[in-house]
Amino acid sequence: MNKTVLITGASSGIGLNFSHKFAGSGHDVILVARSEGKLQTLSNEIENKYGVKTYVFTSDLSKPDASKKLFEEIKAQGIQVDILINNAGFGLFGEFEQTDLSKELDMIQVNITALTELSKYFGKEMVKSKKGQILNVASTAAFQPGPLMAVYYATKAYVLSFSEALANEWAPHGVNVTALCPGATKTGFSDAAELQSSKLFQSGVMSVEDVVEEGYKQMMTSTKTVIVPGMKNRILTQSIRFMPRKMVTSIVRKVQERV
Repeated sequence: MNKTVLITGASSGIGLNFSHKFAGSGHDVILVARSEGKLQTLSNEIENKYGVKTYVFTSDLSKPDASKKLFEEIKAQGIQVDILINNAGFGLFGEFEQTDLSKELDMIQVNITALTELSKYFGKEMVKSKKGQILNVASTAAFQPGPLMAVYYATKAYVLSFSEALANEWAPHGVNVTALCPGATKTGFSDAAELQSSKLFQSGVMSVEDVVEEGYKQMMTSTKTVIVPGMKNRILTQSIRFMPRKMVTSIVRKVQERV
């Protein structure tokens, strides 16, 4: 019997590639995103290509009741979630006094609150059954403050800290929790966050396929709690530990600025 993987933000970017990766490895997949049309197209493609079962759930995780409703709908269909991929998330570029507060509150809801709720709902069941895996998509942004994307960087710092704590709590119960921390990646994220012309994205990015390949391999074959894809990203996240915090913040500001 195939294991079942729940993937949020499954219709594009990292989530889309994880959907193909898990399905191609023989997992049934639960596809969650806002766009029903995209999910149905993806569902048909995956079932035809890999011969696994797919489930489609349309959900806008920026809505306060969405995570609980999603959990209840999945339970009502009698589906057991063996692996949870909390991938849904987005960012916003700009100086804090000028950015849209409503978008930032939606960001906190998706990047932090929904991720926390889904980890609680499905994680409790995993702990009870003494098995399961959760991968939370954080970012290299989690390792330092981020001027010009202050709220986004802060949300990813939460995801990293939260994941490391859960990994410690749930390891004795047979549940593995991992934080995937990609750097700049070639997805639709930069468009949504208005980052296309920033120095960060102009300086070179990883392909989404490489990020997912490394994330999947390490998640499934190692006991690592934190996965940072790409040698360049690993060097950067390690080197900032030895630099003054104020200097790191200044450097991030310069890198974030538009060309």
